[in-house]
Amino acid sequence: MKIRQLIIVLLILSISSCKENSPTNLPGAEVLTTKTDVALTPPMGWNSYNCYGATVTEKEMMENAMMMSVHLKEYGWQYVVVDYCWFYPFPGAMNNPPQARDYKPALTMDVNGRLLPSVERFPESAGNMGFKPLADNIHSLGLKFGIHVMRGVPREAVAKKLPVLRTTVTADMIANTSDTCNWLNSMYGIDMTKEGAQEYYNSLFELYASWGVDYVKVDDIATPYHGAEIEAVRQAIDNCGRPMVLSLSPGDDMPSEQAEHVKKYANMWRISADFWDNWESLKSQFELCNRWSHVSGPGHWPDADMLPLGRLNRRGPNPALERITYFTREEQKTMMTLWSIFRSPLMLGGDLIVLDNYTRTLLTNGEVIQVNQKSENNRQLFRDGDKIAWIADVPGSLDKYLALFNISDKKNPVEIEASWEQLGLTEPTYHVRDIWERRNLGLSKDGLKYAVNSHGARLFRISKSQ
Repeated sequence: MKIRQLIIVLLILSISSCKENSPTNLPGAEVLTTKTDVALTPPMGWNSYNCYGATVTEKEMMENAMMMSVHLKEYGWQYVVVDYCWFYPFPGAMNNPPQARDYKPALTMDVNGRLLPSVERFPESAGNMGFKPLADNIHSLGLKFGIHVMRGVPREAVAKKLPVLRTTVTADMIANTSDTCNWLNSMYGIDMTKEGAQEYYNSLFELYASWGVDYVKVDDIATPYHGAEIEAVRQAIDNCGRPMVLSLSPGDDMPSEQAEHVKKYANMWRISADFWDNWESLKSQFELCNRWSHVSGPGHWPDADMLPLGRLNRRGPNPALERITYFTREEQKTMMTLWSIFRSPLMLGGDLIVLDNYTRTLLTNGEVIQVNQKSENNRQLFRDGDKIAWIADVPGSLDKYLALFNISDKKNPVEIEASWEQLGLTEPTYHVRDIWERRNLGLSKDGLKYAVNSHGARLFRISKSQ
């Protein structure tokens, strides 16, 4: 059955309806294009990287989008993102596919040096349609469409001296050939002091706008920090006529001294190297989240990286075998709790086509998602060895959210306590609700004390007694 036929069947059977679409989801809608028009809350969606690496196909993108539409959309999940190397022609390519010195295999691009989707992997892109057919199909499900791009200009375009659109400049005149990515050899950086440099970035985002792109993840741009190109991308988005979330992806931990600059120009940015389903990596995220929490706010979100949940690594990029996440159930809940109380963007990495019931319960707890999407003043309350507490305000009330974490490797649960004074609460008694369990725990006096499992977390809402 063809993709369009599948979509028609889905739309008939699904509870999703056109009335759920906001005007900005609809092709041709009149929109504004400034940084503050998007990502007012942390973006939520799915990205192909953790499952398919550089190999995802059009069919797999639509299958995952349809699963999101049916099972997750009503909880706020909306972005469907094609990750890296969609211009590389061979769907079997693993990890970081290189070009040989003679630029083989040739990358798919237009006459102005702008990369296009590989027709071999995205057949509906044929005839210079680009990602527009895929974006239209995803938009028809009430979802939003995103792509990953590499910073700079293709080396192949530089070698061929392809012209920059609407200029007299060619690609070799704007390239910084000494500025290359250390893990993918397809691109050169751009010297933003050169005539035509901004025009090249403008031409890229004009193309992406014509496809209907809602989200762009720019890679190899934050470590080392390429401030001039970040500003150029921001300007190109603001000029392109379509709102887009700008996500920045580093190859290592984001330099915290760039906090104010990145907050000004990006909507979200990775604060760590690639995060995978490894407990030591998860433990490391606690300090990074603490370091970056003061920068979070509408339109600018530090990003703790994708959620490696469910089935991973079906075809790369990680050298390990295809697997269900290595995280235990306690660790999965810990990750979701930290990402939520920190207000990280929530981007799923596992294959939604085979979404299991436990993962679905993690992703569809509306009260947990509310913490991620609507809490304020989020911060670490204390850290006492392996005992960690985070707190946040509930907007429009005096209520508090409280997350307790036990990152100890010892198997026994530990008790973690917090007084009302520590939480900034002044009444002697408060109601306590367990958000993960979705049940009220009753009244508590002078504070709370609860056991937390090893590698585990608990999440509460504390409300004034009636």
